[in-house]
Amino acid sequence: MGDLTSNEAVFGKGMLEHFLIDPEYRNLNQGSFGTFPKVIREKQRAYQDATEARPDPAIRYDNIKLLDRSRAAVAELLRVPADTVVFVSNATVGVNTVLRNLAWAEDGKDEIVYFSTIYGGCGKTIDYVVDTRRGLVSSRMVEVAYPCEDDEIVSRFRDAVAASRKEGKRPRVCLFDVVSSMPGVRFPFEAVTRACREEGVLSLVDGAQGIGLVDLDLGALDPDFFVSNCHKWLHVPRGCAVFYVPLRNQALVPSSVPTSHGYVPKAGQRFSPLPPTSKSVFVNNFEFVGTIDNSPYFCVGDSIAWRRDFLGGEEKILDYTWGLAKEGGRRVAEILGTEVMDNSTGTLTNCAMVNVALPLYIGEGPAGAAVVEAERAFGATQWMLNKCMSEYNTFIVLYAYRGRWWCRLSAQVFLDMDDFEFAGRTLLELCKRVGAGEDKA
Repeated sequence: MGDLTSNEAVFGKGMLEHFLIDPEYRNLNQGSFGTFPKVIREKQRAYQDATEARPDPAIRYDNIKLLDRSRAAVAELLRVPADTVVFVSNATVGVNTVLRNLAWAEDGKDEIVYFSTIYGGCGKTIDYVVDTRRGLVSSRMVEVAYPCEDDEIVSRFRDAVAASRKEGKRPRVCLFDVVSSMPGVRFPFEAVTRACREEGVLSLVDGAQGIGLVDLDLGALDPDFFVSNCHKWLHVPRGCAVFYVPLRNQALVPSSVPTSHGYVPKAGQRFSPLPPTSKSVFVNNFEFVGTIDNSPYFCVGDSIAWRRDFLGGEEKILDYTWGLAKEGGRRVAEILGTEVMDNSTGTLTNCAMVNVALPLYIGEGPAGAAVVEAERAFGATQWMLNKCMSEYNTFIVLYAYRGRWWCRLSAQVFLDMDDFEFAGRTLLELCKRVGAGEDKA
C-alpha cells in the first residue's frame, strides 16, 4: 500500500512524513487516541466518497462486503474464525455490550469482579449495571498496587473469588485489561484468563490498549469476551474496535448497543428495511447499528496490509516500539533521577508504553525531595498538562499514584530516543517549576 517496500521503511523521525502530525508537535501519547498515516486517510476518504456517490447501494449492500473483508483480515491477525468477530466504535462500547446483555440470576447472588486499575468509563459501566438491575448483581473490586508481580495479581483474583463464594455470592464475570490505562502497564491477562476458566468465571478482556500494541492469539487465549481498539495502536481511524465473542457465548449477547435491526425478538421478527442475510444472528446484529460512518471499520484490512507490506509486519513493529519504550523509559528516568515502574521479572514493560516516576511527591516525600501539599495536587497536574501543550508543544500523560507523580509515555514508529530525551528534559523543567510554586499563580 505504501510507496516504499518494508525493507526501506526506517522507523524514527523519517517516518513522520507518512503521518499527519504537525512537524512542530511531539506526539508522545499514542495510548489515548492513536493516529494513522496519510495513506489510510486517503483510503478512508475514498470509502466516504463512494458512500456519498451512491448512498443507498453503498449503505445497504456494498458496506456489508467491506465489513466482511475487514472482519476476515482482523480475524486472521487475531487467529480466530471470522464469524466470531464484529466491529464496535470503541472498547467501552464492547464492555457495555457484554454487561448490558448478560442475564443476571433472580436470586441476586451474581457478582462482577474487577481490578482497582480499571478504566474509569468501564468502572462506571459496572456501577450503572449494579445501580439499575434492582439488586440482581453486585460488584467486587480486587486491589492492585503497582509495581507487583503477575503471580500476586492472579492470587488476589483467586482470593476475591473465594471470598465472594464464602459470602454466598456467585462471581459471574471478571473484567480486566490487556494493558492498563493508568498506570500504563501490561496486565497478566493470559494468566487471569486461565484462572477465570479454572474458577468457572466468565472472562471479559478489555483490550482498549491491545491489538497492535502486544501480540494477541485469541484462539490460544480463548477468552469468553474480548474487545480491542483498532484506532489506538493498529493505525486505524477513530473510532473502531474489534469485538470477539466465541461461538459458545454468542447467545449471551443477543443485542448490539444500541439495539438495531439485527435483534431477533422473542415475540417474532419485525420488518427490517435491510437486505436478507444468511449470516449468523451475532454477525448480523452488528452489521447495521444505526446510520453511522463505518469507514473506520472498512480501513482495518488496509491498515493491517500497510503495517505488513510497508512497515515490515507486526513482529518488526513490536520489536521497535517495545525496545524504544524500554530504552527510552530508562533514559527519561536517568534524566529525572527516578525509576521506571516495573516488577522483578520485567513483565510490566512488555509493551510499547512505559511509566516513569517524577521527582515530585504529594503530601510528604524523602528528605530533600520536592513536595506538593495534597490539596494542590489536582491543580498542579492540570497546570503541568496545560504547560506541556502551550509551551512545550507536546502532551504527556501525567497522573498521581501512591503519593507521587508519574508520566506515561508511548513509543511509536515515528519516534526515537531524541523524543524521549525531550520528554525527560520537559518533565524535569515542569517539576522544578511546580516545586518553586509557579503553578499556584
